[in-house]
Amino acid sequence: MSPSDQALWFAESVRPHEPALRAFLLRRFSSLPDHDDLVQETYVRLLGICEPQRLAHTRAFLFTIARNVAIDHVRRKRRTPVDSIDDTAEFALLETAPNAAELLDHAHRHEAMLNALGALPARCREVMLLRYVDGFSAQEIAVQLGLAAATVRVHLMKGVRDCAQFLRTRGLLDAAEPGDAES
Repeated sequence: MSPSDQALWFAESVRPHEPALRAFLLRRFSSLPDHDDLVQETYVRLLGICEPQRLAHTRAFLFTIARNVAIDHVRRKRRTPVDSIDDTAEFALLETAPNAAELLDHAHRHEAMLNALGALPARCREVMLLRYVDGFSAQEIAVQLGLAAATVRVHLMKGVRDCAQFLRTRGLLDAAEPGDAES
């Protein structure tokens, strides 16, 4: 069929059904956003047939194609994209909430750290809390407590060393490595 014959057939046999086709798509597939695209894709599929002018029931065939086009769009809309994850490090990004075992482990370590801090002398514990809980610098702690900066550093070193030893004896910290301060 020549392009001019095809255009004539389209204008006479298909275009008169467009208002009804649009109403059908709007009624049956109202959730789809762009009915113009559906109509255009229907026309493309219809014209892709070798000899559409030989169709006995053009309107029925047109509506069947439109229904299939709309169903394809619904399926694509519902389909969830699946991306392969090549690196297992990306799994950590997917799960943000800690599981029960992690929460229990965190609670256990937190309690152990509180016990370790509780075992320190009062001034040393106060310096450690100001530094590691409140985030004060050694100089700020010295001003806050009226101590020399060197004294604050000594308390911090003693506090870290004693807390580490406390945790090591309870199996919560690996054994001392070469270069660790031991008393």
